[in-house]
Amino acid sequence: MRRIIKPEFDLIPADGWLRKVYNVIYLDNTRQGKIFDVSLLILILISVGLLMVETIPLVNLKYHNLFYTAEFIITMIFTVEYILRIACIKDKKEYIFSPIGIIDFLSIIPFYLSLFFPIIHYIGILRMLRMLRIFRIFNLADYMHDGRYIVTALNHSSRKIYIFLLFMVIFIVIIGSMMYLIEGGKNGFTSIPQSIYWAVVTITTVGYGDISPATPVGKFLSIIVMLCGYSIIAVPTGIVTSEFRKGKRYHFMCGRCGNDDNDNDARYCKQCGEKFA
Repeated sequence: MRRIIKPEFDLIPADGWLRKVYNVIYLDNTRQGKIFDVSLLILILISVGLLMVETIPLVNLKYHNLFYTAEFIITMIFTVEYILRIACIKDKKEYIFSPIGIIDFLSIIPFYLSLFFPIIHYIGILRMLRMLRIFRIFNLADYMHDGRYIVTALNHSSRKIYIFLLFMVIFIVIIGSMMYLIEGGKNGFTSIPQSIYWAVVTITTVGYGDISPATPVGKFLSIIVMLCGYSIIAVPTGIVTSEFRKGKRYHFMCGRCGNDDNDNDARYCKQCGEKFA
């Protein structure tokens, strides 16, 4: 059985047509439920594909009416589905204000807003949020709790990362200012902010190439920044990886020696060899 919100809430309606709708929309252990999920997936892919094609000026100009009609029909279908999801459960607020309920709402509201305020049609990009519903269709939400290891690692390493980022900001500002001074405001380094932009692009090894030094000293400084970039990128990765490995360890101490530095799959204590039960 697949649920979109916490099972402890009283969601299932009494017998009747609402119960049948609930079984189709919320459950995937029936033939009707599987057909509904597949149909929903196809609509999502079509909607996202149309949104991407719409951004091509020539294609949009030629097939604008077709795109609009297709999006109108798809939005109506998603709107009816959204209303039925609310109607066929008892605790309606729980779905409406749940993360998935909010995503469902945000994926359909841009179309209606554009009818009254055409100038804000660009927020139609929110229709891309429909792709998140694939997690629900494939029942992937049950595995999302595995991401807690990553979140925990980031939380534990946040102080180190903040210090590292502060150092990076100071380093980039200094390098950018030096390059502005070395190049004398020429060769694209027309200001310190512009030079700082170059420093960020270079130290992250992106290298757009829109700005490059021409003086020998500037080129030498570029070499130093490039070499530093490789080592600097590895620092936050190492910090998070270290914390991630710690998160995989036991949270209890060895009853014999008190050592808590044991791997998640350890059978014996690293320090004294005590066997874990």
